[in-house]
Amino acid sequence: MEEATTLDRLPVGARASVTALAAPESQRRRWMELGFVPGGEVAAVQESPWGDPVAYAVCGAVIALRRADARCIAVHRVT
Repeated sequence: MEEATTLDRLPVGARASVTALAAPESQRRRWMELGFVPGGEVAAVQESPWGDPVAYAVCGAVIALRRADARCIAVHRVT
């Protein structure tokens, strides 16, 4: 079963697939270069002690994103 949400709401340990990127073209392009592409899988790996940023596993790498940026990435959580 899948649940629609945004990346900032994905709890540590959960996996999801990216469905859309809601940001200006230059920012979308940068996220896509990092591996956040529609249809791609992402997992929340670790949260900083202060809750921001959060580390995400994507395309064999771990990328830290601020929650404000992660809020612009729509995902379908795999439960």
